[in-house]
Amino acid sequence: MPIASDPASAPVPEYAAWRKGVAGVLAKARRVDIAELPEEPEHLLAETTYDGLTVAPLYTRRDELPEQPLPGAFPFVRGRDATRDVHRGWYVTAPVTAADGAAANREILAGLENGHSAVWLTVGDGALPPAQLPAALTGLFFELAPLTLSAGVSAAEAAEAVYGVLDGYSAPDRSAIAVALGAAPLTSRFAGRADIDLPGALALADAAIARPETVRAITVDGTVFHDAGASDAQELGAAVAAGLEYLRALADGRDIADVLGQVEFRFAATDDQFATIAKFRAARQLWARVAQVCGAPDFGDAPQHAVTSAAMMTQRDPWVNMLRTTLAAFGAGVGGADTVTVLPFDVALPAGELGVSKSFADRMARNTQLLLLEESRLGHVRDPGAGSWYVEELTSALAGTAWTFMRELEAEGGYTAALESGLLAARIEETRAARDADVAHRRFAVTGVNEFPNLAEKPLSEAARAAGLTTRYGAAFEALRDRSDAYLAERGSRPKALLVPLGTVAEHNVRVTFIANLLASGGIEAVNPGPLTAEGIAAAVTEAGASIAVLCGSDKRYGAEAGAAVAALRAAGIETVLLAGAAAAVAESAGTQRPDGYLAAKIDAVAALSDLLEKVGA
Repeated sequence: MPIASDPASAPVPEYAAWRKGVAGVLAKARRVDIAELPEEPEHLLAETTYDGLTVAPLYTRRDELPEQPLPGAFPFVRGRDATRDVHRGWYVTAPVTAADGAAANREILAGLENGHSAVWLTVGDGALPPAQLPAALTGLFFELAPLTLSAGVSAAEAAEAVYGVLDGYSAPDRSAIAVALGAAPLTSRFAGRADIDLPGALALADAAIARPETVRAITVDGTVFHDAGASDAQELGAAVAAGLEYLRALADGRDIADVLGQVEFRFAATDDQFATIAKFRAARQLWARVAQVCGAPDFGDAPQHAVTSAAMMTQRDPWVNMLRTTLAAFGAGVGGADTVTVLPFDVALPAGELGVSKSFADRMARNTQLLLLEESRLGHVRDPGAGSWYVEELTSALAGTAWTFMRELEAEGGYTAALESGLLAARIEETRAARDADVAHRRFAVTGVNEFPNLAEKPLSEAARAAGLTTRYGAAFEALRDRSDAYLAERGSRPKALLVPLGTVAEHNVRVTFIANLLASGGIEAVNPGPLTAEGIAAAVTEAGASIAVLCGSDKRYGAEAGAAVAALRAAGIETVLLAGAAAAVAESAGTQRPDGYLAAKIDAVAALSDLLEKVGA
């Protein structure tokens, strides 16, 4: 199509014309005739999420949905607060875990002076004793900085200590003081984490309702489902089911508006920015629907706390985590989260592992949000994703799928019944297994781990290898790297594989690059001496000191030279000869000179690399 001289007046291609263009590109890429493609070839470009939702390659007015109400109005898809200060945006916070009241106070005040706008304080279980809360909270302006507690089994004692501080605090409008006590017995039970029991949480809620401040006793922590491997819809559906269980427990003899006012939600934000945007918008729609069914639609605006995903973080090449958390914070902020926490980039590693201070890692996490708020000014627009055909469609589809999952848990008898029967864990395990398979086959890229690994980075300590969340997306590949580190410590060098390029650079470069990247993801060093003659193979084998070799070249070159190269490598002492590509690339006539295995794009890389490490004694 010719380009108009004035871009503003250029004609917009119709959907049919775009589809025709897609067909032409796909036919060329697949080396087939256009007539062999389906009637709607664009569906070949669609992706399917772990929730079974289809993400189309293009969204147009064909996908337009009715406009949602403005922020602050039911069903709160566009935000729960119509009057949020656009100069503040969302609240910025980070967990304070100091075990001493004075130290916690210094950390809190330093955070508030340097960009935090809310306080998240860990109490009890080796952290701050409840009795030291008054010291930790000294000097705070509670109406300006909301306070969230994570106190576990110490929640009741922590609440009493906070109330004691508030009773001595003077404020013209006590309802402007926001406190979340963080009682989470139902979701903590899923995670196997000690917490206050349900009757204790209900007693906290009763006391909170009677307070003049805005106090919410219960946190529905959806991050525990996410960290276990749940999809977005499963995280939302399970969280709503847990929220329903709290409502039922609280509803007897209490006003439903007061009951709804006792619940807040915490969800994980990932580096899939559009999925994260849709998740927080859909979560508000789901809880608003629950409030509507309860007869109080105007009170379905529970606050949301976003925490960047711990599961997406990596131990290997952890600096990439800064990019992941930036995308996650962006998605949570655009999606309308009320409070956002960015985890430090080295959170999956023991303190000091990278040789950087805690203050540096904390500052990077805090500044990630401050740059988004103060330089990108994301908080200046309420619901900036509104009107996007993709975001609106994804929000709607995700809400529907999450509601279906919640109803499946309800059909089991509710959240607790689904937890006790194993249904909830089984459904999440299915998703985790599917994601693990995608990571293993490198269909799901974890940069720095199963794609573009840095094999030259410093080996991890024993403590680092023993630490961390086992359901991190890259855990299987990082376990391979741990074996390589142990091999390096024992023998002074990494496991090696000799690359044997065949033909010209144009013929072998793509596969050489692919294999070097693949091997490095398993901790195996690729030794590339360049194109070799049959006579040069023996010398290269001796110099490399490897027992594994990989042939790299074009399919045509394999047909002509693979058999002879395999024979030469075996004669030189190579125990395992592999070929970069599929088995079909080597003719049957090669006979006994066929390779021992094939490294292609669709293999289970974790299994293949584990086998290679075993062969070399790692």
